[in-house]
Amino acid sequence: MSEVNRRGDREKADGGGASGPGGWTRFVSARPRLSLLVALVLTALAVVAGSGVADRLGSGGWEDPAAQSTYATRALEREFPGSQPNLLLLVDSGHRTVDDPAVTAEAKRLTARLTSERGVTGVGSYWASGAPTLRAEDGHEALIAARVTGEEKTASDTLDRIAPHYRGAHGPVRITVGGPVAVRSEMQKTIREDLTRAELIALPITLVLLVMVFGSAVAALLPLGVGIVAILGTNAVLRGLTEVTDVSVFALNLTTALGLGLAIDYALFIVRRFREELSTGAAPLGAVAITLRTAGRTVLFSALTVAVSLAAMLVFPQYFLRSFAYAGIAVVLLAAAAALVLLPAALVLLGDRVNALDLRRLFRRGTPGEPGQGAAWGRMAALVMRRAPLFAVATTVGLVVLGLPFLGVKFGTADDRQLPSGAESHVVQQHLRDGFPGSPGGGLEVLAEGRATKAQYAAYKDRISALPQVRLVDGPLVKGEKAYFTVQPKGEAVDAGAQRLVGELRATAAPFHTSVTGTAAVLVDSKHAIADRLPWAAAFIAAVTLLLVFLLTGSVLIPVQAVLLNALSLTAMFGAVVWVFQDGHLSGLLGFTSPGSIETTLPVLMFCVAFGLSMDYGVFLLSRIKEEYDQSGDHRAAVRFGLQRTGGLITAAAVILAVVMVAIGTSRVTNTKMLGLGIALAVLMDAMVVRSLLVPAVMRLTGRATWWAPGPLRRFHERFGLREEEPVAAVEKDGEADRDRDKAGARG
Repeated sequence: MSEVNRRGDREKADGGGASGPGGWTRFVSARPRLSLLVALVLTALAVVAGSGVADRLGSGGWEDPAAQSTYATRALEREFPGSQPNLLLLVDSGHRTVDDPAVTAEAKRLTARLTSERGVTGVGSYWASGAPTLRAEDGHEALIAARVTGEEKTASDTLDRIAPHYRGAHGPVRITVGGPVAVRSEMQKTIREDLTRAELIALPITLVLLVMVFGSAVAALLPLGVGIVAILGTNAVLRGLTEVTDVSVFALNLTTALGLGLAIDYALFIVRRFREELSTGAAPLGAVAITLRTAGRTVLFSALTVAVSLAAMLVFPQYFLRSFAYAGIAVVLLAAAAALVLLPAALVLLGDRVNALDLRRLFRRGTPGEPGQGAAWGRMAALVMRRAPLFAVATTVGLVVLGLPFLGVKFGTADDRQLPSGAESHVVQQHLRDGFPGSPGGGLEVLAEGRATKAQYAAYKDRISALPQVRLVDGPLVKGEKAYFTVQPKGEAVDAGAQRLVGELRATAAPFHTSVTGTAAVLVDSKHAIADRLPWAAAFIAAVTLLLVFLLTGSVLIPVQAVLLNALSLTAMFGAVVWVFQDGHLSGLLGFTSPGSIETTLPVLMFCVAFGLSMDYGVFLLSRIKEEYDQSGDHRAAVRFGLQRTGGLITAAAVILAVVMVAIGTSRVTNTKMLGLGIALAVLMDAMVVRSLLVPAVMRLTGRATWWAPGPLRRFHERFGLREEEPVAAVEKDGEADRDRDKAGARG
């Protein structure tokens, strides 16, 4: 932007023009102290409203509530609670065998005691049934199984109450507590502990980085304030949502990551622009006015694009994904609101003091926002545009190669292997996998509904026993007009053979209505639900993103470029997820157990979050390029100017967000580790490769055609698009209001 235009903007914002400060500027700056006081009170109320939110969140949510497997699971829980054990007591007899009289007596005593516990039903054991699947092959371990009733919170409370009385040594045996309810409880506690540790890691490092970026300790504290407001407000929102729907505990990680990350992004952009305007001579109120008309509109559109990407998860039925949409939309909107309302009020009060305690003055010459700022980024932009074909091809090929491992992705379910190898419930499940025949707790259940004879049940059992993937069929257990069969597959609980067996069981003819559930059935139904709704989610993200970027730029080509390049920037993340977390490379270094698959919902979640964050940086860059192009009409100069002004800012924001995500990635829960480290890689690749190399190269290749739009769309953009200048009507109205106030003051 030329100095003449910049000076004109300053005079206009300071009141020298006809318009005076815009309406929004007057709104946020009229009572800055009152605005900050109200914000402080609301934040305190949010702390109270959001207290205890983690205790009300669930650790499941991967299943489709409308699927056949979900229906069958609920019916079996209701009619045959013993068919769905979620509590397992692993009985270790030490040097004796499980059939030793002393071991048998103690095991039966514990079984009887568990049967009498409130909230526990369907208790069974190896010593009661003699089932070979409940006895280890070496004869030294066996199982007591039961069903802890109630919803997740109730079941977790019951487990916390009874587990200490069973865990540990009991005469000749030692008990270890496991099963799905124990896995869920341990996962919730681990996530809460890890989240606290991540915050303690991320906050001080983030503050140090902000001081390095701004120099000023005062300016560095402002983004943290915006982030804390967004996080606390989102916790209150999630606490309210738990009253009406299920919310996953994993959503807390996204709240912290996006709350800090986006708040820092938005505050960085606004504070940097405010300091830039101050350095050119603008008064604080005028600098705020220009900042809101430029950086403020960018923050608004950035928040909308991120919220759109996260809102796409609402089309999926699994509450695990929907929870991230709830948390993400809330934290994005709250971060944007704090950046556009509270931050300008603080800047008006601070004025030039925003540069106070500038620790970098000892090491630099000049002032923040000086014309030479970002010269290295400008030179790099010029180099990239001179060799545009080379950079475009090289970066595209490199990103595609990094994404190739994703072609071998295998989808699975979240299980105990999400927890550290030393976690008690993980230890129990690992003993079952290694030492017990079949897949205890991992078989398939067939619910039969309708009147039938013993002969019909026997004939059906023979048919499913003959299926090639079936190891063993138990049952039926009959209760009125309902019965169920337990089917043990030959391989692992959720391998390809078990998934094929689900389809074969559902296709097997029967004289009654059948429904199939079990771990493999839940996986099959979850994959189907995601595949069925994924095109709708992708179309929603693409359509709304195209519209928003068009409203920002007025170009037809730029929105298409933005969507394609953003999607390309995610290839490295998806390739790394498969190479590291599925294939197990670096598992020792990162401290996790690879299950050999990727949980079905994780790629969807990571795509929506990473795509939104990539658009965040894309909007920052494109808005500055568009601002300069509107002033100069020089396409190449605008691209160079845009990268020069935002390259360092975007990189700094990406590094800070990556620090937050890596802190989240220190979690001991594998899915959380995957989410944090994967998105950290995605934002760094986007900022350092796509925004710095690929975008300027592609924009150089498309030339002035980048800004083309057909006549009808140009007129649409002129009427509805986002422009830096305020509409004439609003300017005249604001001017009239100012004159009326002046007259009233003169009369007084």
